[in-house]
Amino acid sequence: MIGGMRERVVAACDGASKGNPGPAGWAWVVSEDAETPARWEAGPLGTATNNVAELTALERLLTATDPDVPLEVRMDSQYAMKAVTTWLPGWKRNGWKTAAGKPVANQELVVRIDELLDGRTVDFRYVPAHQVDGDPLNDFADRAASQAATAQLAAGSALGSSEPPPAPTAPASAGSRRRANGTRTARAGAGAAGSSSRTIKAKFPGRCVCGRSYAAGESIAKNDQGWGHPECRTAAAG
Repeated sequence: MIGGMRERVVAACDGASKGNPGPAGWAWVVSEDAETPARWEAGPLGTATNNVAELTALERLLTATDPDVPLEVRMDSQYAMKAVTTWLPGWKRNGWKTAAGKPVANQELVVRIDELLDGRTVDFRYVPAHQVDGDPLNDFADRAASQAATAQLAAGSALGSSEPPPAPTAPASAGSRRRANGTRTARAGAGAAGSSSRTIKAKFPGRCVCGRSYAAGESIAKNDQGWGHPECRTAAAG
């Protein structure tokens, strides 16, 4: 159990969806030394989108940790991180509508996370997924979420579960997984849907489903309502 005397807790969380939407799972992991998993939990979600899985993982992590202890959360989901750190204040001001006037996707989860964050010190840190020398905690959470999505079974340190298996598609090389601008493309372990995970350079400026615009030459991906930021590609599907 994490006591109130700790200066800071380092954790990671991740979600996976095999089909997006498809069989989904979530996972979080807490470390004593910022590298080695000390406590973890994962669970199934039935059929859900990747974004629902990512947000659920964060909600479960916040619920399972001491609100009086500062928390560092490592995530590879730009959508989930931006949803609760960048977009949320505007959504609340707009009556839970996006800048485009549409209902916020996954509103119940976002509202719950907002409540859990109230009065807490939480530092969100984005870490790229599936790097050869990537963050070990995020890699652990990614594998645990993928296992929960595939098996549709709960797992965790409290249940005496063994460490989740390695990702089925190990990175071939560092160069094949890295992007110079840090943009995350298809997530092999999270089952992003085929061609929808492909990113291209925008020929013309436009507006994403999240309500923010993108410029010509910026990386974009196809989502349910057209084209937009890669991290927002399933925002409308939640």
